Amino acid sequence: MPEHSQTIPVRGAGLGLRRSMIGETLLPQQVDFLEVAPENWIGVGGRLGRWLREHTERFPFVTHGLSLSIGSPAPLDEALVKSIKRFIGEHNIRCYSEHLSYCSDHGHLYDLLPIPFTEEAVHYVAGRIRRVQDILEQRIAMENVSYYAAPGQELSELEFINAVLGEADCDLLLDVNNIYVNAINHRYNAEAFLFGLPGERIRYIHVAGHFDEADDLKVDTHGAPVIDPVWQLLEKAYGAFGPLPTLLERDFNIPPLPELLEEVQRIRDHQAAAEIDTAANTEAGTETGSETAEGLAHVR
Repeated sequence: MPEHSQTIPVRGAGLGLRRSMIGETLLPQQVDFLEVAPENWIGVGGRLGRWLREHTERFPFVTHGLSLSIGSPAPLDEALVKSIKRFIGEHNIRCYSEHLSYCSDHGHLYDLLPIPFTEEAVHYVAGRIRRVQDILEQRIAMENVSYYAAPGQELSELEFINAVLGEADCDLLLDVNNIYVNAINHRYNAEAFLFGLPGERIRYIHVAGHFDEADDLKVDTHGAPVIDPVWQLLEKAYGAFGPLPTLLERDFNIPPLPELLEEVQRIRDHQAAAEIDTAANTEAGTETGSETAEGLAHVR
């Protein structure tokens, strides 16, 4: 694990828990942690509430919000943030993350819209993130999002993300599929973007599938299996930052649970390979260091 592993909230390979899975039995040997959108579960009781409670008592949980709308021109919904704080406490949630985007003004737009990549937006968004962290009394993680237009752009996407994370002093939820989608749509190098992110701020990783509208247009849908280039980019992320906890997102066209668990197992396989590589590199470095020390002793 990376040097900042003491701040990583979960371990291993996770899965997004969806209501369509009710009646299924998930076992700890199949999945290491689960994720839900708090807005979909706050105040839910009855059979669904009991089902969620059964899982939060058996598995580590993280939450990935949908409607914080951190870049919105409308006032921050502090009542929502306080509800999320209660939900986190009730279910022992390990981490709260949200999208670095917005989805509302004075009403919800039901889509994730891009925040302008400007200095003004950096200061505005960072201030709102700090306020959320003050209310929650904990750090939050912001996710790099897919986007299809960049209105009023002054900064690159990478410059914007890094500036927000630094000024807000918050963490990063790294979405590998979003990097791949944006790299195709906006014609930049996915690996260079990945390596430019602050690894010490990453708390966990998302992988997902997308829709190929055209060779040069990918749409982030979470409605298909993860493709090989995204798996390869995940391997690059592990090489750069270590085998961080990674969660499979699937929101539409959800297949039977065994198919989802095959992809979760693939995450585990990549993590195990990355751990072997890390151990081998560490051992090689130790041997090289010993040889160097011996050489210096001879020189003396």
